[in-house]
Amino acid sequence: MDYKQKTLKEKVGCTGIGLHTGKKIRLNIRPARIDTGIKFIRTDLAGRPTIKAHFDNVIDTTLATTIGNKKCRVSTIEHLMATFFGLGIDNAVVELDGPEVPIMDGSAAPFVFLIKSAGIREQNKPKHFIVIKKPFKMDEGDRSVFIYPSNEIKITYMIDFRHPLLRNQEYELNFSGRDFVREISRARTFGFLSDVQTLKANGLARGGSLDNAVVIDDFRIINEGGLRFNDEFVRHKILDFIGDLSIVGGPVIGRFVVKKSGHYLNHCMLQKLMKSKKHWESLTFKTPRGCTDNSLKIPAFGILDPVPS
Repeated sequence: MDYKQKTLKEKVGCTGIGLHTGKKIRLNIRPARIDTGIKFIRTDLAGRPTIKAHFDNVIDTTLATTIGNKKCRVSTIEHLMATFFGLGIDNAVVELDGPEVPIMDGSAAPFVFLIKSAGIREQNKPKHFIVIKKPFKMDEGDRSVFIYPSNEIKITYMIDFRHPLLRNQEYELNFSGRDFVREISRARTFGFLSDVQTLKANGLARGGSLDNAVVIDDFRIINEGGLRFNDEFVRHKILDFIGDLSIVGGPVIGRFVVKKSGHYLNHCMLQKLMKSKKHWESLTFKTPRGCTDNSLKIPAFGILDPVPS
């Protein structure tokens, strides 16, 4: 039962390509003090400006989640943020010498490996949990996010694209660090071959390739190795959802039923939810018994089983 804040044991880093800029970017993740949250530092800019990963700082949700302020911006944060959430990391400093988090292989698995290499350290202060008290909904046309009170974190996600390989996929995750690592973290981002030229003409997806995305033509998967899961597409949408949810500032205990959502609707949902304080309460627990007395199943974060190849 993980009710205390956590950070990394030591610094860890990697180099990768930005999905949209196509630029080579160096990323370092450092341990941070209690109540720091997740902060991003742009080491390539004068004064090393800092921005906190928080829903109030989201400035763009076009194809990725981007945070920013008057001094800097950082995009494509969702896979790294999902990893922090999945492994229970509350406090960390992320240093970047470019404008976006490297895409790596299109999933969160490389970031899981990095944090596993650095190790996780428990800190002597409780986490801040957000517990859903009343049903809440956010919808736009046929896209929706419903949240219900629950004693655990559960996510049911449905997608339905006009493509034979992406029709009516659904996946349900009873969240734990173990299941996040094994069932969600390895799911890669995906896109349609027909959209690639349009994206690149508009200055996007310049770093996209078969090494960091699942690419689909009119009938098949182009990637030589195929899929990692038969339903990899909907699993990746859950990965993105967890990443977007994580910037609320603490684990949200509730049951999420999500249909065809994306970064934009996820962000709108968080803004609306956090303004409506009748729907949730913030809780901390000083002892494991405190969790039990509230009938909550606090998930085991950060279980670092080997990730299958």
